[in-house]
Amino acid sequence: MIKVKAVFMTDRGRIRKLNEDSGGIFKNKDGHRLAIVADGMGGHRAGDVASEMALENMRQRWIESEGLDTAELAENWLEKNISEINSIIYEYAASNSECEGMGTTIVAAITNDRFATIANIGDSRCYILNDAGLKQLTEDHSLVNELVRSGQISKEDAENHPRKNVLLRALGTEAQVEIDIKTIMFEEGDVLLLCSDGLTNKVGEEEIKAILTDDASLDEKARSFIDLANENGGEDNITLLILEYDDGSERG
Repeated sequence: MIKVKAVFMTDRGRIRKLNEDSGGIFKNKDGHRLAIVADGMGGHRAGDVASEMALENMRQRWIESEGLDTAELAENWLEKNISEINSIIYEYAASNSECEGMGTTIVAAITNDRFATIANIGDSRCYILNDAGLKQLTEDHSLVNELVRSGQISKEDAENHPRKNVLLRALGTEAQVEIDIKTIMFEEGDVLLLCSDGLTNKVGEEEIKAILTDDASLDEKARSFIDLANENGGEDNITLLILEYDDGSERG
């Protein structure tokens, strides 16, 4: 029997006093999964408020959903609900002064036994590992990535750029937001990794590939990611999800 195995893990990191990331994996009425990672930002305690609001609103809507059995329906669901939650967070921040300017990244994936539909805003990422290797499916909505895309700086320059954390898009910071959405075939043996930049700023793509292809359980792989990010500094919160399209064997 083909099935999707999944693990979620988050860690405060070595420096931050608060974990402003949120995430989780939820099933709807049809048993399809929605995986979410949200990395909050904002003054005071507002970052964790924004990410938790995004997560909880998505969770509530997802567990009541059903019939999303085509890519088009899944894409429309993500577009509609993320847009509505953007408004909820934006209006909450506008009416609560301590939350002024708060927002959150979001990367979300709907998965079933035929496809995965991925939505993202900000610089939390989704990768796929399949027969073709490891590929980043999402595009960072960040100042530094825009500089790389336009050829103004190299990818190597981007690694240590002083404005690396400046986002061009986030959930809840503007009245309306543009969402990147795409659907891919999700096949036996494929693995999805969703994560916050607390992981990708500290763990390179070759290391990501090595951990994902290691003959270990999903829990062990997730723990390896957390440990490596912390060993490499752990300055930020670290959050990740691994989804594996599995053949039902004991592995993972």
